[in-house]
Amino acid sequence: MKIKIGNKYIGDNYPSFIIAEVGSNHNQDFDLAIKHIDAVAEAGADAVKFQTFKADKHISKYADMPNYLEGYESIHGLIKSLELNRGWQKHLKEYAESKGLIFLSSPCDNEAVDGLEEIDAPAHKVASFDLPDLDLIRYIAKTQKPVLLSTGLADWMEIQRAIDVCREEGNEKIILLQCTSLYPAPAHLSNLKSIQIMRDMYSTITGYSDHTLGDNIAIASVVMGASVIEKHFTLDRNLPGPDHVFAIEPPELKKMIEKIREVESAIGDGSKTGPRDEEKDMYNKVRRSIHASCDIKAGETITEKMLISKRPGFGIPIYLKEYILGRKAKQDIKQDQWITWSQI
Repeated sequence: MKIKIGNKYIGDNYPSFIIAEVGSNHNQDFDLAIKHIDAVAEAGADAVKFQTFKADKHISKYADMPNYLEGYESIHGLIKSLELNRGWQKHLKEYAESKGLIFLSSPCDNEAVDGLEEIDAPAHKVASFDLPDLDLIRYIAKTQKPVLLSTGLADWMEIQRAIDVCREEGNEKIILLQCTSLYPAPAHLSNLKSIQIMRDMYSTITGYSDHTLGDNIAIASVVMGASVIEKHFTLDRNLPGPDHVFAIEPPELKKMIEKIREVESAIGDGSKTGPRDEEKDMYNKVRRSIHASCDIKAGETITEKMLISKRPGFGIPIYLKEYILGRKAKQDIKQDQWITWSQI
């Protein structure tokens, strides 16, 4: 399985596609948004992502404040204060691309989808909280662009319904992201095993949207098969706003990406075909082979007591010992010398 977003392939045998989620951490400041893009590019991520929503279409003015946002006066008012100026998106996309990044966003209404389509966004992300909105997902799926579905809070049937809607529109470019919808999310609720299970159950590419502190769980997700990793990002966790405090900062993002690439290189292809070229020296000099446990005279019949397993591995392999027993030495073999076929 593979899907192309922008100039990057995602899927089997490709590096994890790493998305730095700026989200609403632009704080409605265009220059701050640009600075975030600069930092994401410097860190080596593949994509930078924002969120495209309007409070009036996104949340009721009577909505209760989630516990983690206690201290803010109104959830509707907070969301309104975090809206992205949609007139910026074209400029942000062009600037991101000039830095070698893929620009993405999470559209939260049909108008947001249309705006992102106008600037030819290469894919669309559906936030976990919007997964039950099958009308929105269908509208996105009709674009025939890749659809990233975040699955925080979802059960198996909710995920299935979202996938079915995409497939009904002929859109098979589906990526499921495991996610824990807490901010920050505790490591023990990460449920990384679902990355593999969703892949097998739904025949889709899978990844991980990480809300935990630090980078341990994001890195671990690579080993569990995450083809996409999304991590909240900020220039400074001390900036005002709800999503800065649990986000990763520039030096940390860069280090996380370096670790992910190292882990990917360590996973390998799973084959066991003997020593790699770099291991040949150790293979020959440190492995065991058959040695003489005592002096053996030419013409003597070789017995079990005359043999011992020792390093290095220049002699006859140990598993062939039975083919040596009962044979005669062609020449004198000194005690502690490895035994070769030419000597017997």
